Amino acid sequence: MMLEGRTILVTGAARGLGAEIARCLAKHGADLVLADIAEEEGRAVAKETSARFIPLDLGEPASIEAAAKALGEANGGTLHGLVNNGAIATGIGGIPFDEIDIESWDRVMRVNVRGTWLMTRAVAPLLKAAGSGRIVNVASDTALWGAPRLLSYVASKGAMMSMTRSLARELGPDRIGVTAVAPGILTTESTDYVPEARHRLYAEGRAVPGAQAPDEITETIAFLLSEGALALTGQILPVNNGFVFN
Repeated sequence: MMLEGRTILVTGAARGLGAEIARCLAKHGADLVLADIAEEEGRAVAKETSARFIPLDLGEPASIEAAAKALGEANGGTLHGLVNNGAIATGIGGIPFDEIDIESWDRVMRVNVRGTWLMTRAVAPLLKAAGSGRIVNVASDTALWGAPRLLSYVASKGAMMSMTRSLARELGPDRIGVTAVAPGILTTESTDYVPEARHRLYAEGRAVPGAQAPDEITETIAFLLSEGALALTGQILPVNNGFVFN
């Protein structure tokens, strides 16, 4: 199996895409550690995928450090992969740029951007120790085509893409590959709030028409976490069935 013997941490794994990523990685033999602020749901997914669970609040630096410490102690200091999936994505859309609440903007940046940076920083020593570390950042194609009335989220995912490129150069000497995937709208409960017109825009605008299920991108993420994916470091992959070409 592609990920057998590789320990992978997935943030935001309690529901939606994160849970689907966990199920896919488990299928490929990964030794999983799941992390989320939603403990009850997260532990349920962990039980289903034979994973360990660590409580994590990406908005709190102390929580991130505690999670990394627990991970290091549990795994003897080894980690082969990190999936930065945890993010604020709901309750922030449909708002014109000049009506976004400053507190809401700051919360999105604190979790989606700062949280990704701090999580990466916290586990980088473990990834270096592994000798073949991989980081996959879950971005969004909204930052590639400029989705309107979603500015805080779009800006945060654009920042994640830029971080991917910079981190790839900083961590490359340690043979750590850093990539990002940029999905479009997927058929998960986390996109139920998205207006029907936006769903239709994607369904009709994709090179492969129709809805896109999470399992259509999780296999790509699994490969990017494998030892064979180092050559792709620094790349942003729009995994959206051809809605946006990069």
